[in-house]
Amino acid sequence: MNANAEVLFKPLRIKGLVIRNRIMSTSHAPGYARDGRPQERYQLYHAEKAKGGIGLTMFGGSSSVDCDSPATPWNQVAVADDGIIPYFQQFADRVHQHGAALMIQLTHMGRRTRWDTDAWLPVIAPSVVREPASRSVPKDMEVEDIRRVIRSFADAARRCQQGGLDGFEISGAHGHLLDQFWSPGVNRRTDAYGGSLENRMRFGIEILTAMREAVGDDYIMGMRMSGDELLKDGVSHEDAIAIATEYARRGLIDFVNVLGGQARDDMSHAVSLPNMAFPVAPFLHLASGIKREVDIPVFHAQRITDVATAARAVAEGHIDMVAMTRAHIADPHLVNKLAQGREDDIRQCVGAGYCIDRIYVGGDALCLQNAATGREATMPHDIPRADISRRVVIVGGGVAGLEAARVCALRGHHVVLFEQEAQTGGQVTIAARAGWREALSGIVRWLDAQVRKLGVDLRLGTRAAPELIAAEKPDVVIVATGGHASVGDRPGSDLVHDARAVLEGTAEPTGSVLLYDDMGQHNAASVAEVLATRGCLVEMATGDRLIAQEVGTTNQPVHLRELYRLGVVLSPNMELTEVYREDSRLVAVLRNTMTDVEEERVVDHVIVEYGNLPREDLYFALKENAANRGQTDLPALLEGRPQPVFAEGQDGYALFRIGDAVAGRNIHAALYDALRLCKDL
Repeated sequence: MNANAEVLFKPLRIKGLVIRNRIMSTSHAPGYARDGRPQERYQLYHAEKAKGGIGLTMFGGSSSVDCDSPATPWNQVAVADDGIIPYFQQFADRVHQHGAALMIQLTHMGRRTRWDTDAWLPVIAPSVVREPASRSVPKDMEVEDIRRVIRSFADAARRCQQGGLDGFEISGAHGHLLDQFWSPGVNRRTDAYGGSLENRMRFGIEILTAMREAVGDDYIMGMRMSGDELLKDGVSHEDAIAIATEYARRGLIDFVNVLGGQARDDMSHAVSLPNMAFPVAPFLHLASGIKREVDIPVFHAQRITDVATAARAVAEGHIDMVAMTRAHIADPHLVNKLAQGREDDIRQCVGAGYCIDRIYVGGDALCLQNAATGREATMPHDIPRADISRRVVIVGGGVAGLEAARVCALRGHHVVLFEQEAQTGGQVTIAARAGWREALSGIVRWLDAQVRKLGVDLRLGTRAAPELIAAEKPDVVIVATGGHASVGDRPGSDLVHDARAVLEGTAEPTGSVLLYDDMGQHNAASVAEVLATRGCLVEMATGDRLIAQEVGTTNQPVHLRELYRLGVVLSPNMELTEVYREDSRLVAVLRNTMTDVEEERVVDHVIVEYGNLPREDLYFALKENAANRGQTDLPALLEGRPQPVFAEGQDGYALFRIGDAVAGRNIHAALYDALRLCKDL
């Protein structure tokens, strides 16, 4: 065990609650709520962390307390009526049976939400100041609005207590209503709620006082807040210390949960939810600064992805409770593995931000590298052994093939994996060569280590052929050969290189480069950054209306920051229609997708990103002799039943293909293909 890790297993007492260790998951909104209620999927997601040994799991990020703070935009929890109480009771029972504590975050979003959902009510704020992220212009709160919201918070607190939750926190972070009152840039009131910091604190004091009266002195109440909003007109670190100490002195909060930054616009949002471009624990110092001044426990989260950092944060006294939220999305059994001396088995979060980015486009939180998270009702985190051991041959050592090998080995099958390269990882290993995306390599390292530990027969540097596969006498063959990069079918496609070739080193452009992106994902933006770093003069064009249009909220701003910083010329709405040679250079013809006007660029090189085409030759060579002719029974797959070829008694091997060998998608899709198929083989 890590030298400092023992401190993480020291219980923490808050009033009458003893939390069994110092590791927690903070309140967040995974998009699993339905009709404003945390139903089975939501509960199982948190129960898995409790089963995995976590001390405290908090749910319901941005849980609404009133009707003009709608829960709809991101499938959040609504705590505005008593109908929520039975769901809380069921939720608490489910988590408590595994020994963990359960709390919720209560909030009113104020201006940080949309008016055109749910009841179509105007958003409210201390003053009429537009919120950049939601683009909402709020109503200036009247005193009657203030009184109503205070009552709503008190009623929500009572519901938490009656629902059997161990406590709650209110949100004064990410630009919600409470910190809108604190912020001099948003609060421009001239009454008792504006002006001095003392006045700006008044709204929060009145909320917490009403909540305390509703639940009594013994119930646990906390607060999440920014230790520094990092904005010129925001809450400073000194302001945050003053707020935390005053609320604690009054006995209104029993813990304070500190983060850094704010989330009012694209870049500040990316900073407050730091991805792999940021160092680990970038805002620990803010929590530490507040801990020096308060006599209540201090919690902290923000890119604490590894046990060593978590242990140091607690052992050195910076905080009392370390939140590893995204780390538990990657591996909900993190704590038990650490306690059992299995630290190497922890699937460590790489900070891809895939989980968060999906939420902000109305999706559900899914982990880029763990396809079981959020699917606990149908996908196992612990793989059960099969009744019958089979011989399984897997072709391809990318993440799809590695996950298939891992799951099949855990099922008790004899697994042989062929990989034509000298190392595993496939496209992910290549993608990890792109600047700040290097942490992606952690996905491969974990999978590779797991399959080796499980005794998978790895045949590296071996190109699989039908006769080589047949010699293994397999019961199952899984083709996970991935995809090859497409250069498109435009005139002049023979004159261009694909973006992957730059990272592989088979193309080394110099001089001026036009990089055309047809996919809108990380790939092209990453390669543009690499080329510019190497000294190329780069223009990045796309037919989309935005550069990296498909990249999410916490990642796209980082790409844009780097592209601007490196001097890359950005040309959205420009579709590449043709490339031709002129003397020793290339001419790229671009069509404006809005006006149809064509422009030409004379450059030294053209690089394109058109996604992947499946490597499927081997699959079709094997298909004729396969008992199932390579077909996956989709109803059986979706219903979690074994493939019928086995129930019927096969003659020969069953053949399946997964990942980009079927169609070009992403890392999560490849892993989900493998887990969903192999868990029932």
